[in-house]
Amino acid sequence: MAQDKHEHPQPTVFVVDDDEAFRESLKGLLRSAGFQARTFGTAEEFSKVAAHDAPGCLVLDVRLPGVSGLHFQSEMESNSSSLPIVFVTGYGDIPMSVKAMKGGAIEFLTKPFRGQDLLDAVEIALERNRQQRAKEHDLADLRQAFASLTARENQVFSLVTAGLMNKQISGALNVSEITVKVHRGNVMRKMGARSLAALVRMADAVGVRKEPRVTRPAPAH
Repeated sequence: MAQDKHEHPQPTVFVVDDDEAFRESLKGLLRSAGFQARTFGTAEEFSKVAAHDAPGCLVLDVRLPGVSGLHFQSEMESNSSSLPIVFVTGYGDIPMSVKAMKGGAIEFLTKPFRGQDLLDAVEIALERNRQQRAKEHDLADLRQAFASLTARENQVFSLVTAGLMNKQISGALNVSEITVKVHRGNVMRKMGARSLAALVRMADAVGVRKEPRVTRPAPAH
C-alpha cells in the first residue's frame, strides 16, 4: 500500500473554560482516555497560542470573561476555522443551545455531565475534523494538479467536462482529433482521473468554467 504523503499530526482537544478546577479535571479525563489535551482560561488566551486550523477540536464554555463562547464560535466561523466545537456550560438554556447547534456545534452539554458523554462528543468532533482535513488535502492536491496543465490542456479540460466529443473539440480549437486525444489523455493522467465522471467532479471542485456547447452543423442537403 502506498504511504499517505500527508502528515497527520496528533489531534489535540483544546479546553477553554474559566474554572481552573474544571479545566484540570477535564484535562485529566481526556488524557486518561488517550487524548492529547491543552487548557486555556479565556478565548483570547487560546487565540494567542493555538491555531484555529490545528487538527483537533475545541471544548468551549459558553460563559467566559471577555469574549463569550457563542461569540467566539461566530468569530471562528468568520475565520473559516475547521475546529469543531463541543459546548459545555453550567447555565445553559434552550435558546442558547439552539444557537450553538445552528452554528455547527457538535454537542451542548450542561454541567454536571457524565464524563462518557463528553468523551463521546469529542470522538465525534475529532472524526469530523479528520474528514474535513482530508477533504481539504484532497482539494489542495486537485488544485496543484490543475495548475500543472498547459493552456491547451486547460481548454480541452473545460470542453471535455462540458460534454463535448473529441470531434467537436477538434472543430472548436481548430486542431486535429489526434491532437485532442493526446491532450485529453494528458489531462486525465495529470488530474489522476480514471473516468469522465471523475473528471467532471474534479472540474466542479476546482471551479473550472464550462465552455458552451459547440453546435453541430446541420447536415448538408
